Amino acid sequence: MTDDAADAAGTAPDLRASDADRERVAEVLRDAVAEGRLDMTEFEERLDATYKARTYGELAPITRDLPVAGVTPPPVVSLHKDPVPQGSWTGRIVGGADPGATPWAVAVMSGFERKGRWVVPRRMNCVAFWGGGELDLRQADFSAGEVEINCVAVMGGIQITVPPGVEVVVRGIGIMGGFDHREAGVPGDPGAPRVIVTGVAFWGGVGIERKEVRPSKAQRRREREARRELRRAERGARGVQGAHRRMLEGHRDLLGEGRREAREEYREERRDRRDRRGYGE
Repeated sequence: MTDDAADAAGTAPDLRASDADRERVAEVLRDAVAEGRLDMTEFEERLDATYKARTYGELAPITRDLPVAGVTPPPVVSLHKDPVPQGSWTGRIVGGADPGATPWAVAVMSGFERKGRWVVPRRMNCVAFWGGGELDLRQADFSAGEVEINCVAVMGGIQITVPPGVEVVVRGIGIMGGFDHREAGVPGDPGAPRVIVTGVAFWGGVGIERKEVRPSKAQRRREREARRELRRAERGARGVQGAHRRMLEGHRDLLGEGRREAREEYREERRDRRDRRGYGE
């Protein structure tokens, strides 16, 4: 039904409906069964009621519980407070250091590495002398909302990798070396920790880089499988929807043919009555 027809149904339910009005209601029903909102039994019952309807008051209840094209249903408001999702910053600030971990990382003509799941202490000291070290904070937990990493690189290098959303404050200096300030000043996410990097680089360098966590091979394989399953489901859904539409089009053709035959029989009967009246029967 059009908006005008709907208004008429509300103000004058006894107003007679036209064939065009019934066809518009039938189209809404066809869309509803193609989208899975109605099963075939409900569709047949409502379609039969549509073509039998004579007034707007009889048409209006048929599609009252179905969405109208161009109108978005109101969102559902949940009164249940969902738990904090895994991976949020609230769950990664643990409020204490790992008792089995040391706040020092030292590389003298060698290297050190901290990556994966580990706890960043409130204050950590890193020294690289003729060596190199790497601190990867992308999957780490934090002992406090603000942690400090003091770096001393002498003829060596220290690389710090932080995840997106973490605020980085750089207070280190480079002497005949480099101290990376590119990530400083980027606003952090609400509730995210702050990482303060201090220290000195002498004939060496301290680099700071922001990267996403790279998914593992197993995760990438699961994602590929999920995408393939989704594509197969979409192809199947398109096939079912196409079959439904073809069936509905055939049903509509049959209904149209039946209506034409009924009209023709009605006209023929009226002509017979006129002829009988003309002959005085």
